Amino acid sequence: MPRTQGRPPVIILILIGLLGGLITAVSPCILPVLPVVFLAGGPAPEGPPQPAAAPTSTAAGSSEAGTAVLLDDPPAAKQPRNRRPYAVVAGLVISFSFFTLLGVTIVTALGLPDDILRYIGLGLLVLIGLGLIFPPVERILEKPFARIPQRQVNKEGGAFALGLGLGLLYVPCAGPVLAAITVAGAQGRLSLDIVALTVSFAIGTALPLLAFALAGRRVSERIGAFRRRARKLRIVAGGLMIVLALGLALNVTDAIQRALPDYTSAAQKKIEDSRAARQQLSGLYDDSNKELSRCEDGADQLRSCGQAPPIQGISKWLNTPGGAPVDLKQQHGKVVLIDFWTYSCINCQRSLPHIKEWNRAYKGAGLEIIGVHSPEFGFEKDTGNVQSQAKKLGVTYPVALDNKLTTWNNYRNRFWPAKYLIDSHGTVRYFKFGEGQYAQTEDLIRELLRDANPAVKLPARTAQSDAQLTADRTPETYLNNHNITGYVGDPLLDDKPKNYRLASDIPVNRLSLGGNWTAGYDSFTAGQNARLAMTYKAKNVNLVLSGQGKVTVVRNGKTVKQLDVHGTPTMHRLIDDKEAHEDRLEVRLAPGIQAYVLTFG
Repeated sequence: MPRTQGRPPVIILILIGLLGGLITAVSPCILPVLPVVFLAGGPAPEGPPQPAAAPTSTAAGSSEAGTAVLLDDPPAAKQPRNRRPYAVVAGLVISFSFFTLLGVTIVTALGLPDDILRYIGLGLLVLIGLGLIFPPVERILEKPFARIPQRQVNKEGGAFALGLGLGLLYVPCAGPVLAAITVAGAQGRLSLDIVALTVSFAIGTALPLLAFALAGRRVSERIGAFRRRARKLRIVAGGLMIVLALGLALNVTDAIQRALPDYTSAAQKKIEDSRAARQQLSGLYDDSNKELSRCEDGADQLRSCGQAPPIQGISKWLNTPGGAPVDLKQQHGKVVLIDFWTYSCINCQRSLPHIKEWNRAYKGAGLEIIGVHSPEFGFEKDTGNVQSQAKKLGVTYPVALDNKLTTWNNYRNRFWPAKYLIDSHGTVRYFKFGEGQYAQTEDLIRELLRDANPAVKLPARTAQSDAQLTADRTPETYLNNHNITGYVGDPLLDDKPKNYRLASDIPVNRLSLGGNWTAGYDSFTAGQNARLAMTYKAKNVNLVLSGQGKVTVVRNGKTVKQLDVHGTPTMHRLIDDKEAHEDRLEVRLAPGIQAYVLTFG
């Protein structure tokens, strides 16, 4: 069957996957495992004890402890080549591909913890390390492979198991390519394209590692000292694997990676995050949005961007009669504005006054506004939180709770906020990512309303003016281990309490922690004497907080505000000035309060 027109050819996806994998394999994130891969290609495993053979004389004398192989000892038979490097890489490719595509589905179906696969990988590393130190343990690990009727397969079983473990632990070391694969796998939308991209990425990742493992094999075969000390080297390799497993479990390797310069970021941005790659990847697993690539963000006139993708995967509708869904097909004849937003996003909140004014002014003229609430944080998936915040923000038009990001992906969206204009025939005619261009967007709304009904009488343009966005304003700063930027100070410890010292020098747009904090994957939780300090440049500062307790705001050494925090995550205004300027901010939080994101206006 011919490929659907507009879908990316598989060969392009394979090339993107290979290049993305190659970049990942030489990035700082893989450096901690390189010694393990190098030694994995070294000495082959010891076989089980054999009956003692009759002693034979040699010109060079007997070998030490019966294990050294002297250069002038003629072998009784040609020994098969050590294939451990290939076994390691094969295990890595299979494990990486399988669990990246199906891991989330399997874990969810079985009701297992989200991080179970990571700990399985760590357990495999420890077992293999013990096997290298204690040969009987390795023989137990290789028993499952002993029945495979291929020469030497049973002896490579431990190396294959090592590859399986590395594949599980290697998943976090990737960028946009793996992000696209993971989203598709999590939603169960597998296809030939997805599988091709995944396998090619895994192969690209494995090739440099294979070269490293082959180098280890060559060194062990060519240098006599390595051969004579094979047993000691295997013990060292086993110990190194156990140390690596402990380091990964305790997140010690994160500090090493943060200390290294990200020397592959430019290459990754040029290849994985290029415009062409984004177009190929963003709509990879949903063919309904293939034509959106015709249009550009914020075009100055209406374009034909293809049929509007459906609104799907919605967990609940707000502000509709009886919670009934809104079907785009039933909106033909109307102009539809879809706004992707999330309630704690300050950029979204700044755009809401414009959207609410358009709803007030043009609803009677045929404009239908639909807010698609696509959560950025876990707490934004809670229906009660969204309901209360939407009411507080004055949102009265229909809101779809897109908790699985299905509609977000249908539209190839990657921004909060994002607005899509759909004409009366169901065609996307314009989209705008981020803030700004409100006057232009309103002009295009009016143009579409006139196209839909030439006799319509439109009201005067709304009085809302475009906000003046300054390029030098401090950017939004997330307080979680996934997205934090601009942090200076003691290395962050993942999801465990730790005492931090405020950095002595905090440059502009940088933040530091003092006192006890738990740096989690969704937020930072305050402990005893918790302080957050930042040098910012803005007119106002906001902080999303939850929990219960007091928060003290200090600017340039003087207390300017005290807050009583209670309940679910809510945005609090810390600083509210008439003009933007540079200041030193310190926030002191009571134990138990959670901080999510700092935003600036």
